[in-house]
Amino acid sequence: MRACCFRALLLAVALSPCIRAQEKGIEPEWDIRPVLKEIAAHAERMVPVLEQIDAKEMAKNGAPDTYITQLNASRVQAKALATETLALANSPDKLSADLATFFRMLSLEKTLLSIEEGIRKYWNPAVADLLNSQMAENGANRERFQRYILDLAATHEQECAVMDHEAQRCRGILARQPNAAPKTEKK
Repeated sequence: MRACCFRALLLAVALSPCIRAQEKGIEPEWDIRPVLKEIAAHAERMVPVLEQIDAKEMAKNGAPDTYITQLNASRVQAKALATETLALANSPDKLSADLATFFRMLSLEKTLLSIEEGIRKYWNPAVADLLNSQMAENGANRERFQRYILDLAATHEQECAVMDHEAQRCRGILARQPNAAPKTEKK
């Protein structure tokens, strides 16, 4: 009976990628990889835009130090996002890595919105518009990546539920079996 339960569990695990791709509509890895690579490329394109922002000039015009700190942090975050997302493209099915990357992307976007306000108010509205247009370019990829993460999480939840159900079923089968007489060794 244990072999039967073990085989059923192995079959469920082996078929889960096929089921995931067909039933739930989760994007296959080969479809999400280009999205992740584009997110990485977008982050790389953001770095030169952020580097052309003159923090000293903003400070001269009365910008609080918070904007300067955010600007420096966003440069680092954009580079990290590019590196992280490019690495993630090799194994996009890692939910924890997907979530960490997605949260980094959201954090960067939130910080960039704040920086945009500071640039507009304390330095150069044209650069603020450029930053805004650069940020908008990534919207479709962000939405698609978010949908992928949600589908992946839902699929993992279903897989865990199936495995739990099968484990409970196997435990029930084993519990109903009569206890075997203990074996005695001949000496």
